[in-house]
Amino acid sequence: MPLPHEPLKHDSTSDFPVSIGEAARRSGVSAKMLRHYESLGLLGRVHRTDSGYRQYSEADVHTLRFIKRCRDLGFSMAEIAELVNLWQNRRRASASVKRIAQKHMDELAARIEALQTMQRTLQGLLHHCHGDERPDCPILDDLSGATTLPA
Repeated sequence: MPLPHEPLKHDSTSDFPVSIGEAARRSGVSAKMLRHYESLGLLGRVHRTDSGYRQYSEADVHTLRFIKRCRDLGFSMAEIAELVNLWQNRRRASASVKRIAQKHMDELAARIEALQTMQRTLQGLLHHCHGDERPDCPILDDLSGATTLPA
């Protein structure tokens, strides 16, 4: 799949605009999420047929692919909205984009550290648990606050 900044390639036999199902297929975003992103204003106004069916342009599908890539990297919806606005603003300062990405990376690092701490704690608890037929269990004792084992 091309990166979000690359032009969208498609068969010449299937021109734009496309239906919601086809836009979902081409972008890798479910139709449900596509509607959600539209309701949040991330796509702007999507054209509709006289009978009310959504019709997505090539730019809409490209934006959906951009949003999907942002979600794949774990950006929040607020961050994605800001990134979409910056991406569409050719006069943006790359410092603004870097600030958002750096903040997100710092948050990821903090979450990874917290997960590693949990993992070390659980490893210690597992090490102290005999896992046999006896009723005493250091894991349950720790969870209940009865004892604290070294990690």
